[in-house]
Amino acid sequence: MSKHICTRWAFDLGSWRPTLPQLSQAVASIQPEERARLMKFHFIDDFLSSLIGRLLMRKYVSTCSGLPPPEVKFARDVRGKPYWVTGKDYDGPPLSFNVSHQGSMVLLAGIAGESSDPDFGIGTDVMKIEYSGGKSLSEFFRLMKSKFSTEEWSYIGRPHHDEREQVKAFMRHWCLKEAYVKELGVGITVELQKISFSVDTTRSLETEVSPLIGTSLRCHDQPMDNWHFEEHLLQEDYCAAIAFRNCLPQEHGRFKFLQVEELLVKSEDSELEDVISYCQKALLKPYKRS
Repeated sequence: MSKHICTRWAFDLGSWRPTLPQLSQAVASIQPEERARLMKFHFIDDFLSSLIGRLLMRKYVSTCSGLPPPEVKFARDVRGKPYWVTGKDYDGPPLSFNVSHQGSMVLLAGIAGESSDPDFGIGTDVMKIEYSGGKSLSEFFRLMKSKFSTEEWSYIGRPHHDEREQVKAFMRHWCLKEAYVKELGVGITVELQKISFSVDTTRSLETEVSPLIGTSLRCHDQPMDNWHFEEHLLQEDYCAAIAFRNCLPQEHGRFKFLQVEELLVKSEDSELEDVISYCQKALLKPYKRS
């Protein structure tokens, strides 16, 4: 199985309260139909998460393809998943990329292949390691147990785990399932208990270290040897997973945190003027938590 260059980017929304000039520059970089979708969000948190996700995708494609960011265009497939419209004259490397966001964290994982490569793909997901539902944790686990295989649940529900460790184990497995089905493009509509992960237990999942890479997958009790996985801990409260189909990264690196200045593209004054009123309206949206 060939190895490819893999990109792992992260953005922490907790570090950014956008000014009007910053937001205008960011919004001017995305397509009009994307702006319309963003404005439907009630909370500015969700608006900004999706906006940063689109900026990450545009930066990734521009960096890998050599195209100027304004020439990078996206469309959506029948399931609503965004994809890059390559154009008939593009002869660069085939790209696969995926974006995920939860809470204050926004991620992009991407992989660049070669024209001779077989079909390959990548999926990623991020989860905050907390349970904030209305039910008790035990009741939540009772309801969710059917989504996991016996092997998975024996690890999640280990009695010597304290509550924090059980939530962490649950989120790790859910992240892996999400990353897998996102690459397939089917969403959480499949028989999740038939998708069984054996997580890497050779060492603990920690920040500031390389990701765990020993996780394996069985579907309908068949080993899926063409899939490989990475597990990451981003800060202390977020776990992430990357699913690689028919490909391997050249190296198992950590996510690189980007600053907003690295995502902004200089726009013409006329373009900024066109989006100022839009951004003023967006900045009036409430935050989920004051």
